[in-house]
Amino acid sequence: MIAEPSPDRRARRSRAALQAALLSLIGERDLARISVSDVTKRADVNRSTFYEHYADVPDLAAAACARTFDELIAATPVLLPGDDPDERRLGREALAGVFAHFAEHAGLYRAVLGPGGGARVINHLHRRLTIAVHVNLVGPRAGTHADDPSDVPHDPVAAYLAGAVLGAAADWLGRGCPGTPEELSAALVGAYGIPDART
Repeated sequence: MIAEPSPDRRARRSRAALQAALLSLIGERDLARISVSDVTKRADVNRSTFYEHYADVPDLAAAACARTFDELIAATPVLLPGDDPDERRLGREALAGVFAHFAEHAGLYRAVLGPGGGARVINHLHRRLTIAVHVNLVGPRAGTHADDPSDVPHDPVAAYLAGAVLGAAADWLGRGCPGTPEELSAALVGAYGIPDART
């Protein structure tokens, strides 16, 4: 006899299915035109299952956005600031990867970062970026951000730079993503770089 999945595993599977369904639907239409019924049909789950996990579609969008963004940041390299040309090239490439991710999920990020978006998800993205930037600034090199701490000491430089990246992404998405992620990354790194406030 095959054992039934644990409630925690079932819940994780349901949330993953609902988030995947929403990401698929956002590729077809605006978030405002997606209903709970649309999501549950695509995910092949009951409406009651949806409401066990999320209050409404925007709540699901916030969760899906946070999860996909966390996965992206976890995969990005930890790069210490400096004048080494190879390090700066890797920094530009990593930042371009972040913007490419925003572009790939433009419908989702426009919905949550735009005028109709919510402060909760914006705060989450800013906090996650701040942690990643802080780790980049203080090192040591740890490969990727997969093992970043859940919190960091007060770091106004990291918070400032994280806000700048998020603001640039929101502006770029709102304007229809003019230019490539690589061009946007090069413009930002070329104009400001990443200061090392610890030296």
